[in-house]
Amino acid sequence: MDFSLGDFTLSGSRPEGVSGNDVKPKVVSLSVLSSISDVSSEDWDACTLDAAGLEKFNPFLTHGFLSSLEESGSAVEETGWMPRHIIAKDESDTILGVVPVYLKSHSYGEFVFDHSWADAYYSFGSRYYPKLQCCVPFTPVTGPRILVRNTSFRDQLFDIMVSALKDMTAKFQLSSLHITFSSENEWLKLSERGFLQRIGMQYHWKNRNYKR
Repeated sequence: MDFSLGDFTLSGSRPEGVSGNDVKPKVVSLSVLSSISDVSSEDWDACTLDAAGLEKFNPFLTHGFLSSLEESGSAVEETGWMPRHIIAKDESDTILGVVPVYLKSHSYGEFVFDHSWADAYYSFGSRYYPKLQCCVPFTPVTGPRILVRNTSFRDQLFDIMVSALKDMTAKFQLSSLHITFSSENEWLKLSERGFLQRIGMQYHWKNRNYKR
């Protein structure tokens, strides 16, 4: 089910030459959607483009790619991927930020193997699943995960959306929150906000004009 995470007031930084009275606070509303189809591709991709930048355009974060995973039945509740995407809207219903989030009942399709953590939970009589997973399903490609528009409120909105993820985890009494394959800059910012860091290793093959 879709539900609200509350309203928040943002106060932007004052541009040079603009008086304090001319910078009005912005109220944003955060909500959780059970399908990416509830967001237009234009709004979602605008957030994706601003978060990654033109020079690092990431097709796996686009509405087209993520919606194809839902529409094909790959990342849906029946396969253990329950979409719980977070969106942030301002007073005029302009979407300023989105986060791809899933409620997971297993640890498959993430390329980060935490089965030992699940075993540890169970050995102490605790429940590990469901857990909250912020990622691109089945795609171990690095990129930003907190997708925020490039505005004067950007840093504040990033913090609010990270806090919303934590609040969701606590509200539904989930074992844990995972943000995987984030960009290095985002990884560092999340560490400053109390996240435990994990470093993995990938092997990449590049075709340097090899011939048969």
